[in-house]
Amino acid sequence: MTSRVVVLDYGSGNLRSAERALARVGADVTVTAELDAALDADGLVVPGVGAFAACMAGIRRVGAEKVIAGRIERGRPVLGICVGMQVLFTAGVEHGLRTEGCRVFPGTVERLDAPVLPHMGWNTIAPPDGTVLFAGIPDGTRFYFVHSYALRMAAAGPLLDAGAKITVTEHGEPFAAAVEHGTVAATQFHPEKSGDAGAQVLANWLGTLR
Repeated sequence: MTSRVVVLDYGSGNLRSAERALARVGADVTVTAELDAALDADGLVVPGVGAFAACMAGIRRVGAEKVIAGRIERGRPVLGICVGMQVLFTAGVEHGLRTEGCRVFPGTVERLDAPVLPHMGWNTIAPPDGTVLFAGIPDGTRFYFVHSYALRMAAAGPLLDAGAKITVTEHGEPFAAAVEHGTVAATQFHPEKSGDAGAQVLANWLGTLR
């Protein structure tokens, strides 16, 4: 049976590229801001590009924060991508401005301490034991990143204490490249722009919907 996936349209970008990537790995995909569809789908994808504050404003404008929380309460899968991962945290700090997030994960997203920003291009990752997202993906595989902010591993203690699996990479300092906790998963990189490896990540996530 084909899994029904909604890509949440709240005014952010990369909607169609995420839609196409999910369709290629077998999902029945709809891009919509319709909240009932987002709540009832087998899987919900929260995309995001640009600024944390702007993405949170879009999420609140369409009322999607309650839908994300409602899905998690019901044990329904959610996947955040790029800033769509970041907004799942308690807060984000950009240019000295703190913006409250969806508070799914503990932690604050901050600017990376790196000599060159944004972190743009391909980077390897270090998944933890027992990961679902990266099952079957060889060590040394690279994924595509475009960002300046992330959950720095120096601030990841509460998330680790909560039992989350964190995949780590480094640009200037270690940061969370992906998080898996219960029915919620998220990637700082763009799986839809990461070729065959990104397609495998999406296929692995789809496998959790059945």
